[in-house]
Amino acid sequence: MSKQPLLTTYNLSGIKLANRIVMAPMTRSRAGENNIPTDLMAKYYRQRSSAGLIISEGTQISKQGIGYPWTPGIHTDEQVEGWKKVTKAVHQENGKIFAQLWHVGRVSHPRYHNGEPPVAPSAVKPEGQIFTADGMKDFVTPRALETDEIPGIIGDYTQAAQNAVEAGFDGVEIHGANGYLIDQFLKDGTNKRDDQYGGNLKNRTRFALEVVKSVIEAIGADKTGVRFSPAGRNQGISNSNPKETFGYLFKQLNDFNLAYVHLMEPMSDVSDLNNYPTEVTKYFRKIYEGTIITNVGYDKKSGNKAIEDGLADLVAYGRPFIANPDLPERFAANAELNKPDKSTFYGGNEKGYTDYPFMNKSTEMVAE
Repeated sequence: MSKQPLLTTYNLSGIKLANRIVMAPMTRSRAGENNIPTDLMAKYYRQRSSAGLIISEGTQISKQGIGYPWTPGIHTDEQVEGWKKVTKAVHQENGKIFAQLWHVGRVSHPRYHNGEPPVAPSAVKPEGQIFTADGMKDFVTPRALETDEIPGIIGDYTQAAQNAVEAGFDGVEIHGANGYLIDQFLKDGTNKRDDQYGGNLKNRTRFALEVVKSVIEAIGADKTGVRFSPAGRNQGISNSNPKETFGYLFKQLNDFNLAYVHLMEPMSDVSDLNNYPTEVTKYFRKIYEGTIITNVGYDKKSGNKAIEDGLADLVAYGRPFIANPDLPERFAANAELNKPDKSTFYGGNEKGYTDYPFMNKSTEMVAE
């Protein structure tokens, strides 16, 4: 029997991955006091080290970037020391791990900012509510960033990338998806600026490209990936023409020789929306020339087909990794998968985090 495409090795900018299965970044809200990674987090990531590549949960680049409770940062010495436990645990199992660099922008609440509103490209209020340690709260109208503040935020991304390398990460993933700060600059539903960071395509993509360029200059293109959700509508974000916006962006990114671009398929039906790609990876594969990770909705069969057909180079799995720390081994054995407990996704202790059972090594292959 030939090996499943997902289980073949891959050279990621000089990093040899044992397989093409990526653990997607997932917020689990288990960080300790002062957003410091814990020993329990190190155990969680160690358990999942058989992934070809782990991408960490979203990790705040600064205090300003915080948007959710019990999520880790990478902007203090204590946080860097906490992450060292995680990367050491993964590397002891011969795993590879990138840190996802995160600034939530408008998707935050004044309780995290001494009563001040969160920042964003423009003062456009998100729809709905946000989860806080005190329960659900209504979103507030953010404060539009001044032009002269933006270089400082780019500097925060850059310093966070350097901190990640110091903490032992193999690289970083810049979070440009899911309605957070970079995505807010890219999409015209949230970017109403009239300076050099708003308006036309060149201006709306400027912030993302300046962040990428600065991070690359600090740690190298071979250690830098970026995640995008061209068809995403998280937190009410919108864009009049995602095909045009991201087509332009990816043409610019072709010049950077990144480790990868991580593309999210639509998380909701976008078939009735003009200029929204219903098959994101397929559409942008024709434009972006480098390594692509595809994510959202894949199982073993569709993931193998994506690799076999050349749709993507790597496939990221989220929820399957929550309940199956040994997901690659289960794919290899055609074994049944554990079902995740949604009630334990965010916050808590080891329950629903590090207590999912590993596959019995004597498990017989089950029928496809």
